[in-house]
Amino acid sequence: MTGTAVFIDCPEFLGQLYSSELRAILPDLVMNIGDPPGGDTAAMLAGVTGAINDHTIMDEEILRACQDLKVIVFMGTGASSYIDVEAAERIGIRVRTIRDYGNRTVAEHAVALMFAAARRIAAMDSAIRGGVWETLDAVELEHKTLGVVGVGGIGKEMVRLGHGLGMKVLAWNRSGVPGDLICEECALDEVMERSDVVSLHLSLNEETAGMIDARRIGLMRPNAILVNTARGGVIDETALIAALQESKFAHAGLDVFAEEPLPTDHPLLSMGNVTLTSHAGFMTREASARLLQMALEIMRDEMSAMEGTTA
Repeated sequence: MTGTAVFIDCPEFLGQLYSSELRAILPDLVMNIGDPPGGDTAAMLAGVTGAINDHTIMDEEILRACQDLKVIVFMGTGASSYIDVEAAERIGIRVRTIRDYGNRTVAEHAVALMFAAARRIAAMDSAIRGGVWETLDAVELEHKTLGVVGVGGIGKEMVRLGHGLGMKVLAWNRSGVPGDLICEECALDEVMERSDVVSLHLSLNEETAGMIDARRIGLMRPNAILVNTARGGVIDETALIAALQESKFAHAGLDVFAEEPLPTDHPLLSMGNVTLTSHAGFMTREASARLLQMALEIMRDEMSAMEGTTA
């Protein structure tokens, strides 16, 4: 397949959002719904200069086989999970990522996990489906303390949502907390110690990997809730499991994990003090539409720039 730009693996749900208005952004885009035919990414990209990639592995061998490829727009921030970014740089292929399309969406998911944990929703749902009618005790969140760890785009939204719910909000950020946020800036250990709910919004890198370790988990209040919609690797998962097994804190609401999907024998699956979702914090129609629009706009601008340099 040849063409100027190709969306090599558009998920069906994104294809359904591909309206005439979005199509007008990049009219010549070749849209492939589903994975590359036969799994042959290089064949699909023969003669193509721009690729939009949602979830397809592009290692150095594949990248070198795509001799005309100049730019890849990855649908999200975690390009290195699918693309050998260093190899792309060596070869001369530009890799663009997309940020901030789902800030509100992910923050709302964190709030949903917080409420699910506080009101024990999953436990009652499961019990009722199993024929047991039991009204469980719960926690009211107004006037409780919310600790937000990381105040990038998602963390900022979480601070605002927590404040709107009438919670006292503490926050920590590696580069400092912006002064316009209605929260109290604290050291990370203090956030862990003082919060009734700790919500993680950190990017995963060498500095943050395992940052929420056994010592910091041990600082949490016995009735506290830990929410993670960031990346599984920011928590020492072994320490987390041990703390939950020993009921060192009340509940964890987790959307991300060290290994995804979770293995069927994973200890978290058998714990009643955990609410689990399948890395779905970003998944709303609104966020998906923004993501697709931003991808098309970035690719349009990249292709225009390349045309300008060759004119």
